[in-house]
Amino acid sequence: MKVGTQKHYEALVTQAVEHVRATLDEPLSLTALGRKVGLSPLHFHRIFRGLLGETPGELHRRLRLERAGFQLATSAHAVTRVALEAGYDTHESFTRAFAAAYGLPPSEFRARAAENPTAWSAASASALPAPNGVHVAADRRDVVRFAKEQADMHVSIRDIPKKRLFAVEHLGPYNMIGAAFARLDAILSSSTLDPSSWIEMVALHYDDPESVPASELRAHAGIVVPPHIGAPPSGLDEVAIPGGAYACFVHNGPYERLGDAWSRFMGQWLVQSGRKVGSGPSYERYLNTPMNAAPHELLTELYLSVSEPEPLAK
Repeated sequence: MKVGTQKHYEALVTQAVEHVRATLDEPLSLTALGRKVGLSPLHFHRIFRGLLGETPGELHRRLRLERAGFQLATSAHAVTRVALEAGYDTHESFTRAFAAAYGLPPSEFRARAAENPTAWSAASASALPAPNGVHVAADRRDVVRFAKEQADMHVSIRDIPKKRLFAVEHLGPYNMIGAAFARLDAILSSSTLDPSSWIEMVALHYDDPESVPASELRAHAGIVVPPHIGAPPSGLDEVAIPGGAYACFVHNGPYERLGDAWSRFMGQWLVQSGRKVGSGPSYERYLNTPMNAAPHELLTELYLSVSEPEPLAK
């Protein structure tokens, strides 16, 4: 596909994505959507899926669920109303679909979100992993990620020394870890620990979201401290990040796209790297926060423990 033709189809798919986002309350018609961009339904479906990694129907259903999650986190709307607006006829069918996607029933998701009631936290918590970075609450200055871009990742291998953390335990979906950071901040603010001793702010992830239910995912939200600091304040765990080789990828953008970044990092780069996952945990290092940066300016380093590269076959 020549560059000009490729850009043409990317523009058509982007137009279709924006139409889907703007008309979530309407039933999705593949025929109408294809007609809107001047393509037959079959050709449109194939091009759309090839460029985005989702069919139009999958995108439509996911965005409806994301909007429901955002509403649960930011409004007092009854769950039944949220369910109907998401296209579900009954509370029960919505609860099943929502729990399957988020790992929590709607009421528990709302309770977790209330622990850290900020707009950016709600956007992060409601965003489901997506190969294309299209989300309901995403910063509109971000562009749609097409499949051709997903392998173009600048990854470095770093020799990381052992790190010592004071951290709060988190159990549940990784995109709800903002509540753990809120608890961490409250404990640190009331402690005598000198803020100048906080070297880094990180989140550790211990489980594979593909094989462990979202409600059972284990993580820690913490700060890295120097070795000479004494015991952690009451309410915090002491955790170590083992030293060793880690692959690092810098994510630039809103936290709600971190799940997408991890999917591309491991699904694209890792499988082509000749390396395997190492024995250490994966973790995120936050170079700035929503308190001092706009969503599109956020910088997060993703670290993946890796083995030495596999030897080339002779």
